[in-house]
Amino acid sequence: MTILITVLLALLFFALIMASIALHEVGHLVPAKLFNVKVTEYFVGFGKRIWSFRRGETEYGFKWIPLGGYVRLVGMYPPAKPGERRNWLTRLADDARSVEWDEISPADDGRLVYQQATWKKIIMMLGGPAMNLLLAFVIFLGINLAHGSYVSTTSVAAVQDCVIAVDREDRTCTDADPATPALAAGLQAGDRIVEFNGTAITGWEQLSELIRANRDGEARVVVERDGQRVELPTVHTRLNHVADKLDPTRTVEAGFLGFSPTVELQRLGPVATVQQMWTMTQQSAVALASFPVRVYNVAEDLVLGRPRDVNSPLSIVGASRIAGEIGTNPTISLGDRVATWFTLLGSVNLFVALLNLVPLLPLDGGHIAGAIIEWLRRHVYRLAGKPDPGPLDTAKGLPMIYVVGGFLLLGGIVLILADVISPLQLF
Repeated sequence: MTILITVLLALLFFALIMASIALHEVGHLVPAKLFNVKVTEYFVGFGKRIWSFRRGETEYGFKWIPLGGYVRLVGMYPPAKPGERRNWLTRLADDARSVEWDEISPADDGRLVYQQATWKKIIMMLGGPAMNLLLAFVIFLGINLAHGSYVSTTSVAAVQDCVIAVDREDRTCTDADPATPALAAGLQAGDRIVEFNGTAITGWEQLSELIRANRDGEARVVVERDGQRVELPTVHTRLNHVADKLDPTRTVEAGFLGFSPTVELQRLGPVATVQQMWTMTQQSAVALASFPVRVYNVAEDLVLGRPRDVNSPLSIVGASRIAGEIGTNPTISLGDRVATWFTLLGSVNLFVALLNLVPLLPLDGGHIAGAIIEWLRRHVYRLAGKPDPGPLDTAKGLPMIYVVGGFLLLGGIVLILADVISPLQLF
């Protein structure tokens, strides 16, 4: 019975991811329709049609390969410039644009994407990622209002006895390990840190940053203990290798005091939700910057039979499997299971939004970058007293489209294979 529920929850998660992708494409479709741009297709999935219907000039439907979706906006490529010098790139661009221009008629003049104002192009391209950001915000806010999030506080849960580097496997103190500054200062479980080096403490994030930035400097700590303010003996924080807040795969050298904060379940509002999302955005941006390397590492581990790194990226298949396991894990309370399940869904939406904002074709960010470059070029020409250079020929970006699109396809296949053959073991 547990296995059946796990599979059903995994399938439900997969269906919701596909719904998120469908809504992403709606984010492109709606502004395009509002701006009277010609839209011929809106599909969830790729490959052969499963089912579709036509309303007006647009065909809506589903296709067999459920790994994405698309909306076809007509006129992405402008016509070739007359008299332009011919080379391999212009021939490649002309071949691509000829496919699209075969279905463009004189009646479509003014309704093509390349003819739209810059702000309209940006809104159409930004609509998809904006939809995923909105979905992520709604999901996270719903979790924070209904269930709450576990938040580290400035109260002390436990004091560590010795200084051990975060990447050391053996966590047992030895005679060679120095005592933690927190232990030397007399910090106790139940203390609430109210001041650090003369700075009033308002939250855990602030305190954590102050300790890290202090490196091996003098540390003057004031705590609230049994209702009384107590100034602890002055110590020095120690330099230690601790986990990078934005990249859990690496460590950084930072100040270390040596205690664990108390964690509380707190209901949070919209502002705190945005702050959470901003932290997650920074972490996702770091992950995206190293995404090619991480995919390569997954492929290498898979070929060599090495255990899967717990911080490695996932495919939709892997995320769905983990969602199924979360939903049936007996060691987690029902409320925590539901919250964690939806947190994973919100995280996927946030990642999809950020991935699509990368300024490379064929991603939405690449089209936004192209619109901005076109606008800047026109203004530079105008200031220089030169004639309008015309629209930016995005068809010449096909080599980038092939490279980026090819990597995303290959990377997706690698991650799916890894999630099937060597899945992450979180529990």
